[in-house]
Amino acid sequence: MEGSLFMSLDETVLAHAESHEGIAASFPLMRELRPHLNTPEEYVEQILRQQASGYHLLLAWRDGVVTGLAGYREQENLVYGRFLYIDDLVTLPSLRGAGLGARLLAACQEEAARRGCRKLVLDTRRDNVLAQRFYFRNGMLPHVMRFSRDLV
Repeated sequence: MEGSLFMSLDETVLAHAESHEGIAASFPLMRELRPHLNTPEEYVEQILRQQASGYHLLLAWRDGVVTGLAGYREQENLVYGRFLYIDDLVTLPSLRGAGLGARLLAACQEEAARRGCRKLVLDTRRDNVLAQRFYFRNGMLPHVMRFSRDLV
């Protein structure tokens, strides 16, 4: 199991990824959310770069397997002040609806409060209706519409 213990309930333990091995163990699950990721090696390198700029990878472990994850970072802007932004949130498809996603979201909320953040923020695609229902059930509401443009 990886890193600093964050929360333990039932047989699932939440801990931050602090090693190459822990990060690599999360690659198959992250690909569920980010299918464009190519190799575990490239993934580990990118996570390490992101960690250097404040990204944290919280892993849910059960029986030596990563069953859920949340990637987050603290940010600050004029819109929200200090806030915790969740980049990534995913659980194994077989565990969806079992409460693990809510536990990861609650852990991020606790971390945000501990850091003195005013908000918890994340983005989801407009067509991701199941995720939107999950966020509504967990007290999150839509506040903005984000626009982007591909540059490459």
